[in-house]
Amino acid sequence: MAKVLVIDDDRSLLRALRLGLKAGGHEVFTAETGENGMTQTALISPDVVVLDVGLPDMDGLSVCKRIRQWSDVPIIILSATGAENRKVAALDGGANDYVTKPFSMAELEARIRVVVRNRTSDVDQAAPALVRCGTLEIDLVHREASLEGEKVQLTAKEFEVLSFLTRHAGRTCTHQMILSAVWGVGYGEEAQYVHAYVHRLRQKLNDESGQLIRTVPGVGYFLDAPEAE
Repeated sequence: MAKVLVIDDDRSLLRALRLGLKAGGHEVFTAETGENGMTQTALISPDVVVLDVGLPDMDGLSVCKRIRQWSDVPIIILSATGAENRKVAALDGGANDYVTKPFSMAELEARIRVVVRNRTSDVDQAAPALVRCGTLEIDLVHREASLEGEKVQLTAKEFEVLSFLTRHAGRTCTHQMILSAVWGVGYGEEAQYVHAYVHRLRQKLNDESGQLIRTVPGVGYFLDAPEAE
């Protein structure tokens, strides 16, 4: 049976899922906000996350993207809408499955079994929690970066760009890939956004010469392959 983390602010639904999943033999944990859900994901290492789109502190798809920066845990999105564009956005954002409310407990349990069964056991495909590039240290769980032991003050978007490059270190990330991952699937032609944020990152990371974040002219950027833990 699986260790399941349910992130949803609907207490009635949380109660029902807790009882239903426990009856099926699962170990169940719950969180009512995105921030608490991300913290619990890091602390308890669930086998699967069941994540509602509508949370009080942030959009569930944003939570999905942030978890995906440092974990390959299967994520099942719950949503009141079955609109195709929402499903596409969820799957592009790293979700493994998408369930439209209302749903039966039998359906949810079946989907949990599928994503847990299909979860890769290849640890090389899981993003490390802590990455070092020379004197730069990037903590993907706590969303922090430090240079020579000193914390680097990064905005949320700056860190998202840096973490995306980190998770794909050594591989070229096109402007379109970075835009889609950081700004959303509706972006793809605004390469100037990426240029601006990479410029700011280089300034803050003492990388004005571009030796850490390297440019692939006309294509995108890549981060020199770092050390991972």
